[in-house]
Amino acid sequence: MMINFNLTKDQFGAISLIDAQGIVHPSIRIIRAFPISNPSHGFAIVDQNGHELVWLNDLSQLPNNLKELIQTELSFFEFIPEIEKIVHLNTFALPSIWDVHTNRGKTRLKLKSEQDIRRVSEEDLLITDANGIQYLIRNKKNLDKFSKKVLDRFM
Repeated sequence: MMINFNLTKDQFGAISLIDAQGIVHPSIRIIRAFPISNPSHGFAIVDQNGHELVWLNDLSQLPNNLKELIQTELSFFEFIPEIEKIVHLNTFALPSIWDVHTNRGKTRLKLKSEQDIRRVSEEDLLITDANGIQYLIRNKKNLDKFSKKVLDRFM
C-alpha cells in the first residue's frame, strides 16, 4: 500500500491531513466503517464537511506513527462499552434498571423498550439505554445463566 498523505496534530489536538499535492485539510475526522462487525478493517478520513479524503482498508500497512495517531484518535471518539455480565435488574417489566459489569467497570442503565436491544450479528447484541449510550454484548453464548435469562426475556 502506497501512502500518499500525512497526518499532523496541532497543540489543540486537531488533526490535519496533508495530501499528495501538499494541500492541507484541517480538522479531519477518522471514522471506522464497521466498528462492531469488523473493527480492524475499513477506515475513512473525512474533511470537515464529511467528504472522504482517504480510504484505508487496514491500518497494519501504515507506518507506526500514522497507525498510532489514528488508533489514539479513534479511541477518543468511540465509546461502546461491552457488557460482560448482567448482575441485577429491578423488574422484568419495562422500563427497567439494569446493573451490569462492562469492560470499563460497573454501571447502571435504563432500558425503555424491547426495541432498544438489537441484533448486530448471530450472537452479538447492541443495547441502547435511555440516555442514548450504546452497549455491546459480544457472543451472548458466553454470558452467565442469569444474563442469558434476562436477555431471553427482553428479546
